Amino acid sequence: MKFLLVPHLAMKYLFRYRRRYLFLFLALTFSFGIVTFITSIKDGMYENIYNSAQSHYAGDIIINGYDKGQIETDHIKILDMIKIGWVIKNTKINPARAVMRTLSSDGILYFNGSALSLKYTIGVDWNTEKNYFDSLVYQERQSFSEDKDTILLSVPVAKELGVRLGDSLVLGVKTRFGQSNTGVFVVRGIVEDSTLFGYYKAYVSRPTLNRLFLFRADECSSIGLFFNDRRETNVKKNILQKELEKNIPTAPLVQDRDELIRERDQPWNGVKIFVLTIPVYLSEVADLLGAINIITYFLYLMMMVIILVSAMVTYNLILHERSREMGTMRAIGFHEADVRHILILETLGLGLLSLIAGFIFAFILSRAVQFIPLSWFPSFEIFMKNGRLTPLYLSNTMLINLAVFFSILMAAIWLPAFRSSRNPLPGMLSGGND
Repeated sequence: MKFLLVPHLAMKYLFRYRRRYLFLFLALTFSFGIVTFITSIKDGMYENIYNSAQSHYAGDIIINGYDKGQIETDHIKILDMIKIGWVIKNTKINPARAVMRTLSSDGILYFNGSALSLKYTIGVDWNTEKNYFDSLVYQERQSFSEDKDTILLSVPVAKELGVRLGDSLVLGVKTRFGQSNTGVFVVRGIVEDSTLFGYYKAYVSRPTLNRLFLFRADECSSIGLFFNDRRETNVKKNILQKELEKNIPTAPLVQDRDELIRERDQPWNGVKIFVLTIPVYLSEVADLLGAINIITYFLYLMMMVIILVSAMVTYNLILHERSREMGTMRAIGFHEADVRHILILETLGLGLLSLIAGFIFAFILSRAVQFIPLSWFPSFEIFMKNGRLTPLYLSNTMLINLAVFFSILMAAIWLPAFRSSRNPLPGMLSGGND
């Protein structure tokens, strides 16, 4: 019977002393709302930049071939592609899909007497990557399925050259042996992408770009592997690396772009295979992500301190005022542990209400921040989705927030509750502490 009475009394007292708890409720709501908002925006920013990089490099694991024996260095030859396919199948890493691309960083576009150097010229298979190209935001677009003369440009490229949908232009590249080669393409799409990955970027058909490079039509520069569960990427990367080393000349694993550059500067003959993941490419923005993390941890700590101090002050005042009440409970048969349990359940009830209000507050903040223009911040678009900051409520992050929140709340109530419940009964009944 007492088992049911204790939680009933806890909720009854929580309602009775709601005015006393109002300040703490507001402090908990504000602090948890800010913590949830900060961590969800940070996780959303990392998710957005990861997705942008994943789309740009086409995969969670990217198998890249680097050829020291030719001018166009990103190249996987057909025999190596066959061996890589065999290794992927036999290691049973089971990618959800595989994407092959041909890459160049020295393409030049010519239009009406103007020329523009491209940072990224990417040869793709239109049908294989149809879902990706359908998901892009276009300023203008025509149908281009299987068209070998199609070129898609980013808005900055189209704007600088002054091209419109349907215009023909010339793409100049270096062949694998260093000669110049050109092809005529028709603009069938202008992509709204002004991020670091989108500036000075163009997509063309992979077989067509291979022809300009003098590659075989079915060869490529990289093979990207996508996985349904990204948490297993590192494990599968290590498995793939180990098996490729047995079959093909393979470079050691690298952790960041600096290591990648140093490894590519090493002398060797022919093609060497690199097994890369998105964090290797994102190491260039690691400093910015690190600064964001420092700010996040500082604000996180500050909010936790607010919770601890507010809870300790509130409970010390409330328990002092309720001394006679707790003495009465002891006098009618409640044990010290029962009194503590009532106080703790009150705290849990207050914490649960604060969590709900905090989530609502965080949601409102997340919606509000989406209307803040951040385009003035150079290259900040890579952290946004469709030009807006978007929250991401990861289960692991939310569980950590909840665990820290309730741990601090319990730490704040436990000592005052323990001390108050153990005071001598005559002192408690007289409204004192002795």
